[in-house]
Amino acid sequence: MSETRRQFEGEVIRAAPRLAEPRLATIPEGWFAMGSENGRDDEKPVHRVWIDRFELGVHQVTRAEYAHFLGETCRAAPPFWDEPNSQEPRQPVVGPSWFDAIAFCEWLSKVTARIYRLPTEAEWERAACGGVEGQLYSWGNTPAEELPGYASRWRNGPEPVGLYAPNPYGLFNMGDNVHEWCADWYDAHYYERSPERNPQGPEQGSRRASRGGAWRHHIKVSRCAARSSIPPEFKYADYGFRLARSV
Repeated sequence: MSETRRQFEGEVIRAAPRLAEPRLATIPEGWFAMGSENGRDDEKPVHRVWIDRFELGVHQVTRAEYAHFLGETCRAAPPFWDEPNSQEPRQPVVGPSWFDAIAFCEWLSKVTARIYRLPTEAEWERAACGGVEGQLYSWGNTPAEELPGYASRWRNGPEPVGLYAPNPYGLFNMGDNVHEWCADWYDAHYYERSPERNPQGPEQGSRRASRGGAWRHHIKVSRCAARSSIPPEFKYADYGFRLARSV
């Protein structure tokens, strides 16, 4: 995107009467089995976790939504903002650091008078499972490679959000498109001491947790229990985020 186009986009954003609030789905309270005995070591042991009712964004935060944030705050755009394969307004925004995602949540909370935040790992996994105990993916146990059109999807960037069917909670792209930042610090051994109710992750660390698969990977869709992490200041072209809200 040229500098002229960016300035024009910013003027349009500032002239908009109000940012439409993101669509959220209510995730009911309840117990679920977190982790996987057949996954990586950091997914073990499987343990029962209670999650209070909360709300989670139906879609990953889009480029259009993030453009409002940039226009209102004059914050620097992510490093991949001008990439030709990430220009669609309905694509998820790519490249924000964890700190950028937190700043977006704080800004949206201020302008809407509703408290938005990032989901915890436990909240994300419960939501991805869609209330179905023990399934591998958000849609069930069918291998990702057998999904319709899998071989031709995500060639050069993430897809616009919501193109395919949602999971039972009405959430789209749970496990694909971009990695999604979570609120927690990451610890490979956290499950060994995780509390039973509403785990928030370790108190400190050097990497922030993330969930979901991403378009740049050879295996582009992740299992519900799969974990990932990077340092919070990193900005990658396959990282984005999804909003959460306590009820």
